Amino acid sequence: MIWGITFVSTKVLITNGLSPIEILVYRFAIAYIGIWFICPRKIFANNIKDELLCIVAGMGGGSLYFLFENTALKITLASNVSLIICTAPLFTALLTSLFYRKERIKKHFIIGSAIALMGVACVVFNGSFILKINPLGDLLTILAALSWAFYGVVLRKLNPHYHTLFLTRKVFFYGILTILPFVSSFQETFHPNLLGQVNVIINLLFLGVAASLLCYAMWGSAVKNLGVVQTTNYVYLVPLITLITSAIFINEPITIVAGIGALCILTGVYIAEKGIGKVKRGHNRQI
Repeated sequence: MIWGITFVSTKVLITNGLSPIEILVYRFAIAYIGIWFICPRKIFANNIKDELLCIVAGMGGGSLYFLFENTALKITLASNVSLIICTAPLFTALLTSLFYRKERIKKHFIIGSAIALMGVACVVFNGSFILKINPLGDLLTILAALSWAFYGVVLRKLNPHYHTLFLTRKVFFYGILTILPFVSSFQETFHPNLLGQVNVIINLLFLGVAASLLCYAMWGSAVKNLGVVQTTNYVYLVPLITLITSAIFINEPITIVAGIGALCILTGVYIAEKGIGKVKRGHNRQI
């Protein structure tokens, strides 16, 4: 729900003059500073291999993900990005089945994901179907979805051995560290003078504390308790929340098509999570 609101909050900040990469650096910096007040004081992972995996997590869930996504937003339609980024659950399932051979993609997951993805398309286009193919922009968005999928798989690998807050802090640290080489080419887009505006401060605090510190910690905990595939499946709900909050806060209209899409998303997520077979067994334990 919080991540669904971030699109509205980010749009407000961009309207006030901040650049996407500037917003990323600020929100991760706020989150990294904040997490030190609650995180275990352990500095490094148990071994070099795990430390390298933390770097991969910081890139997959931080720098590379946002770099690919924000760059794609500049050269292709936002609707394309919003739709393609929701393929992350499918990529997560594929990577999980690849790295963990005992886990196979179940039929009900494919059916539920297909229904949810159709719902996402309805919500994203919101009654106005505009699909403009931009190979580079769409490819970057696919890479962003893959980055998030790798982030989830790496989290699953590290979760049994480390505290969730420790891993979350490492993601913020390496997310900031690996984005710095790209920041130099965007120096002209930084506007520190805008940080004195109340509206900017409030939205940055929301993105840094709620959407980053709190949500990344909750995401890591969810992956640990539910599994990476089941957790990532809830990404389909993000466009639905964005649709609702956009209507409330920035007066964007909701069409009948978007309403149908919302219903498809909820239905698809339920089927993917519970499974058609499981629903039947709920009524007849002998099946």
